[in-house]
Amino acid sequence: MSGVRRLGARWRRRRPLRTRLALAASAAVALVAVEVCAAAFFVIRYELLHQLDLSLTQSATRVIQENRGEGPQVVAGECRYLSAPACAQIVPADPAADPGEPYPLPVSPPVREVAAGKRAPYYGNVSRFGQPLRMLTTPFGDGRALQVALRADPVEKGVRQAAVLLAGVGGVGVLLAGLLGYAVSRAGLAPVARLTSTAERIAATRDPRHRIELPAGPPGRQDEVTRLAASFNTMLGELEQSVSSQRRLVADASHELRTPLTALRTNAELLARGDRLTPAQRERASAALGRGIREVTGLVNDLIELARDEEPLPLLEDVRLVEVAEHTVATARTHWPQTPFLLDVGAGAAQAVRPGVPERLARLLTNLLDNAAKFSPAGTPVEMTLRTYGSGGSAGGLELTVRDHGPGIPAADLPYVFDRFYRAEAARALPGSGLGLAMARQIARAHGAELTAGAAPGGGALFTLTFGPQEPPRGGGQ
Repeated sequence: MSGVRRLGARWRRRRPLRTRLALAASAAVALVAVEVCAAAFFVIRYELLHQLDLSLTQSATRVIQENRGEGPQVVAGECRYLSAPACAQIVPADPAADPGEPYPLPVSPPVREVAAGKRAPYYGNVSRFGQPLRMLTTPFGDGRALQVALRADPVEKGVRQAAVLLAGVGGVGVLLAGLLGYAVSRAGLAPVARLTSTAERIAATRDPRHRIELPAGPPGRQDEVTRLAASFNTMLGELEQSVSSQRRLVADASHELRTPLTALRTNAELLARGDRLTPAQRERASAALGRGIREVTGLVNDLIELARDEEPLPLLEDVRLVEVAEHTVATARTHWPQTPFLLDVGAGAAQAVRPGVPERLARLLTNLLDNAAKFSPAGTPVEMTLRTYGSGGSAGGLELTVRDHGPGIPAADLPYVFDRFYRAEAARALPGSGLGLAMARQIARAHGAELTAGAAPGGGALFTLTFGPQEPPRGGGQ
């Protein structure tokens, strides 16, 4: 038995889904058609026999009424003809009381039992005169039984004709079931076939721009297969965007690395011919080589940081943001001595704690402060503010802003300031690779925060880092 199941499972695995669905649908419809035809056959057979039995009952009632008080005798015996009345005979319980002439209908022991009142009336099938007969045996009274018979071949012929007709209808039903099953499987799996074809085409061409054609209709009334195809299209869109972003990142990184690498090669070649250079020239080339190495190293580190999508969970810890802010402000003051950095911590924000990685949060704030200092005129302050909002005190929402007093962000550049390698026209002459703000937003989202940019009141740029309310600890005690 287990071998048969394994064989069936192997056959199902080797058959296409369309074939299996067509066979299942055809089998279901064919089974219903066969069952309906079988039920119709038994109903027709029962009705024909029932009508014949009613005729026998009526004939028996008429014979009883017309021959009340008569002894054993043959009342009518010409039922061999279709147009003749029913054969009828009165049979006593005692065989010794039989009349001299033979009975046209067979007399069996059950007939004597009905005459003696030991058995209930019954119907039976017998053969006489070379024809099938339907016979009723019923009590006649005073120890006698009445047998009435009619030819049954018209009923049997009608039953055979009904069987042939219903068998033909059932065969046509099975054929239609096969055709409908194939049509249902073809129509039902059409989106799956398109999905498979698209997936195979993408696998062959490695081009995620292909899409599955969806049938027209309102979005809320799509079937499950269409929704699957729509979800696959959405996934392809995300894949296309990811591939495009990856290609753009590689192209931008190649472009950004080309200049410093060219400078490194030039300075390295100059130092290789150091005997032809003066000490001042060698010092300048060596300093330029060091700056180029630091620039390439910083760019590569930024790219590695951007490749990290999420913070590793084992590194998360409770971080007081005010301490990270104080550290980054102190570091920025040493890097930008001509720019004043101001830190304003609101009530309740000093105790605010959020889960995160301190080094990554410090990198986020450092990028924001460096960006603000880069665009601030000498002597103008960069202001960092840490505030809570909503109810809950330090457990409520937390907002950190960094504001400068520079030229601000043009409206045309505002949607792209967090894109990788994007640099506004005003920033192309300034140092940097265009990765700092992109990295800052990525770190913010990895910590469940949102970083936005906008115009500050009175001029300048305003960056806002927003943390949602702190979730209460799970579980509890008594």
